[in-house]
Amino acid sequence: MFKMLPLTATATAESAIETIAEVTGNENLKPGVIEKYLKDLPDRAFSLLMKAVLAIVILVIMWQVIRILANIVEKSLKKTKIEDATARFLAKVVKVSLEILLVFSLASAFGMDTASIVALLGSAGVAIGLAIQGTLSDFAGGILILLARPFRVGDYIIVGSSGIEGSVTEISLINTRMLTADFRRVVIPNGTLAAATITNNNGNSMRILDTMVGISYSADIDKARAVATKVLDANEYISDKYEKSVYVDELADSSVNLRIRGWVKPADYLKAKWSMNEAVKKAFDKEGVEIPFPQVDVHMR
Repeated sequence: MFKMLPLTATATAESAIETIAEVTGNENLKPGVIEKYLKDLPDRAFSLLMKAVLAIVILVIMWQVIRILANIVEKSLKKTKIEDATARFLAKVVKVSLEILLVFSLASAFGMDTASIVALLGSAGVAIGLAIQGTLSDFAGGILILLARPFRVGDYIIVGSSGIEGSVTEISLINTRMLTADFRRVVIPNGTLAAATITNNNGNSMRILDTMVGISYSADIDKARAVATKVLDANEYISDKYEKSVYVDELADSSVNLRIRGWVKPADYLKAKWSMNEAVKKAFDKEGVEIPFPQVDVHMR
């Protein structure tokens, strides 16, 4: 007869663990190994906690250092001929790049597989890119505008054949804001601007003011030219440093069209145009130069 020996709960657990370890061949399951792991667990937890605290401190400090460096880069770029919008963009690129490098460095210090993280972020980036293609197109257009600089803040531009025109007030990475002549704010996606034909009225320091006025066929052309020339000379916005001219541009159906040309600063263009139209009309009326209206002669038989 076999004598039954009493077994405690601990002995039973240890016996079961030893049996599983022998069957599976896994030495890590033996009671001695588990006991040693449990004994070392507080030290390991404290070490991990200290690493986490140190990582957080480094992250906070370096985050502020990166912000300061980005501000220094932006201020340095603004001292050059680079536009403020371009300087802000380049400083932002430097800031984001350093922040990503910092995060990956801390993750690598904790033993994380950064290659797997990069692969995961790459896959997520492809999915997000497909979902926001329009926004990415505007972003790419913003970069092209900031680098190629077809226009700057303060320039008066005309966007293709859309009929949209006005002064540029802000250029961001996604869109461009404009202020029209009647003080309406227009926001245009940069993708549209990058693909459109842009007429920049501020591309040069001076531009030509071209005014067309028709006179009667019975009017004296030389007299009309002399009156128009006096109006040009008297206009405060027309520059005296450049050539002024008045010539017959067209023999139209109901009038002889004179073209009056002078040079003005881009910022004064509209003021010069409006004042010229009014001054020419008043001067022609005063000197008896007729400005005809469209008319048709009907001959009855």
